[in-house]
Amino acid sequence: MAGSSFGTLFRVTTWGESHGKGLGVTVDGCPAGLSLCEEDIQAYLDRRKPGQNRYTTKRSEPDSVKIWSGVFEGKTTGTPISLVIENGDQHSGDYSNLKDVYRPGHADLGFDEKYGLRDYRGGGRSSGRETAARVAAGAIAAKILKELGVEVTAYTASIGPVVCDPSAFDEEHLKNSALYMPDAEAEEHAREYLDECMAAKDSSGGTVHCVVKGLPAGIGEPVFDKLDALLSQALFSIGAVKGVEIGDGLFAAMSRGSENNDQYQDSEDGPKKASNHAGGILGGMSDGSSVLIRAAFKPTPSIAQMQMALGSDGQVHGLEITGRHDPVIVPRAVVVVECMTAITVLDLMMRNMTARMDSLKKIYAPA
Repeated sequence: MAGSSFGTLFRVTTWGESHGKGLGVTVDGCPAGLSLCEEDIQAYLDRRKPGQNRYTTKRSEPDSVKIWSGVFEGKTTGTPISLVIENGDQHSGDYSNLKDVYRPGHADLGFDEKYGLRDYRGGGRSSGRETAARVAAGAIAAKILKELGVEVTAYTASIGPVVCDPSAFDEEHLKNSALYMPDAEAEEHAREYLDECMAAKDSSGGTVHCVVKGLPAGIGEPVFDKLDALLSQALFSIGAVKGVEIGDGLFAAMSRGSENNDQYQDSEDGPKKASNHAGGILGGMSDGSSVLIRAAFKPTPSIAQMQMALGSDGQVHGLEITGRHDPVIVPRAVVVVECMTAITVLDLMMRNMTARMDSLKKIYAPA
């Protein structure tokens, strides 16, 4: 299978399936000398793992990560870092009725047509469980970025029709929110909406907002490897994402140039942008302000309602999906968005070191 690697200098390759023995990731290009232990990575995986509350799948996986290579005496060595997460709570029998049926909203038909066979147990490689490996790699990227003064933070911005009020953003509430929402009132309404969905054997979609602070201007390549282009690729590679916006996103199409342009104004700290409609990216490169990203997630496709599905025999069949599934993907996807953003930003920052002679001279010029 091609396409399981992402990044140029900081490059991650994930492997494994939902109901295999485990999954993991190889991180190549991590600089030597970074302090790293399993606890650093586990803190991120704990935010994604299943079974934390009634709004996540009941699959009980500790998602315990093991570092198999690339770290010696608590420091990265510069060699590839291998991270492994074992599976332990597979109920593969829950999927026996799906062997010859393609589930609505899933990649089953595509896999059969592409490869001539598929792992029908939980979706195999196309399962959301694959994102655990991305989170493990992203935890390393986020730690490097933090040492460089760059911070990546994501949160649930909406669930179904319930949208967080930006003016009600409460960082303390966000830290303790089961739905990773920063608006307490919106979260209460979201819980009520999800209860309705669950009672109806249905699911919900939603959006995740991500903010990158401290990113210097000039990060990103100005043609094909634009910062916004690669961020979009990174987030669209998350299975359930159906839309990505930067800054004002689609709303920019309804504005005038005089409204959309981010003009500058004087401040005590010098000239600053008076607005951030561009979301911190112009010409494919960061402009020094916060990078603002939104990712839209579709509803969980595995629902317990009777659905009409295509069978491998070419006939339409009634299908009731059993097993353990999230009624909403978004809360567990928050950290996935955060980590894919961190991987993308770090890789482009590393690539940017070769953009100017003075940068190379800082490393290689004779004393």
